[in-house]
Amino acid sequence: MNFLTNLIGIPFGYLMSWIYNFVGNYGLAIVIFTILTKLILLPVNYNTQLNSARMRLLNPKLEKLKKSYNNNPTKLQEEQQKLYQQEGLNPMASCMPSLIQMILLFGVLDVVYKPLTHIFHFGSKVKDSALSIANELLSAAGSKTVIDSGDMRYELQIMEQVGKDPSKFESLKEGFLEKVQEFSDNFTVLGANLGKTPSTDIDFGNSESVILFLIPILAGLSQLLMTIYTQVHQKKTNPNMQSMGCMNVMLYLMPVLSVWFAFQVPAGVGFYWICSSVFSFLITFGLNQYFTTERTEVLNEKAKEKAKKKAAKHPERKTFMQKMLEQQQLLEQQQNGSVPTKADGSKASRSEMNKYNRDRLNDARKRMAEKYGDEYDNNDED
Repeated sequence: MNFLTNLIGIPFGYLMSWIYNFVGNYGLAIVIFTILTKLILLPVNYNTQLNSARMRLLNPKLEKLKKSYNNNPTKLQEEQQKLYQQEGLNPMASCMPSLIQMILLFGVLDVVYKPLTHIFHFGSKVKDSALSIANELLSAAGSKTVIDSGDMRYELQIMEQVGKDPSKFESLKEGFLEKVQEFSDNFTVLGANLGKTPSTDIDFGNSESVILFLIPILAGLSQLLMTIYTQVHQKKTNPNMQSMGCMNVMLYLMPVLSVWFAFQVPAGVGFYWICSSVFSFLITFGLNQYFTTERTEVLNEKAKEKAKKKAAKHPERKTFMQKMLEQQQLLEQQQNGSVPTKADGSKASRSEMNKYNRDRLNDARKRMAEKYGDEYDNNDED
């Protein structure tokens, strides 16, 4: 995962660096950066929600199949797969965009959490030295907290220690202290330094203290807003959908945990969560308004026609659902195959049955390998 976050974090890091150098304020840079990354991910979100909308159109047919084959799960699964194939719809299609979105999200977080790397491009030796000094300061203050370089947030934590005792970092090269201090002065929102960790001990006479306290609260509320909206929309568009109680608990528990977690880290993290949740809500709301039933039906017909043309153009290619159907049919043939008999009509012995089943299985493996262009090694036979 570190390889992926670094791979994605590097280009995103240059984007953030360009934005920061342009606007001169890291808080504003986070807002702009969040907007741009959400726009980059918009095609992924579009395809995910389109697939969900198409699945909703299919629900009445799926419910009909469930009633028809309620006592035959195997046949039900087979008929469902046939229906998906006819509709040119892959029920797993939303998984890949979600995976891509998650991987990209880690890259985005890598940028937000690591300004020393992505804004100033400090070398590993300078960052390691700064980490050692920061931990020495924490130890001298009697704190049991230890900043770990394996923690994605460790650079923000180092910057927090720089703000408490700048003189300890004067010996570091590459203009570390001057750059970090200048950055910290611009790492603000409404006058509050986002490099500081929020506290529940509020000083109402200090506006910065109040703003820092509100950031974790707003981070949790913004995620809660997204959760409530998603739940309401799902119930409205798919009233027959049964949700798991434990899943609902987790959905509402996560915003609460976010509040707690945001009080443990520099405020910049919570501020990013607020921006991300707000823009995610706006995009999700907008796409849900776009995918009306009428428009989804039109898009669904276009997708079906496109799938048919693709199948006609490349008949040798098997769709995901076709492969699933063939594998299921092959499995059923193996499980329901007739018992072999000898030439004299007597039943085969157990050892002969085992050999017969092995031969059938190996023959099936060979056919599957030939069908999908894989290699088949007879030495793999059991």
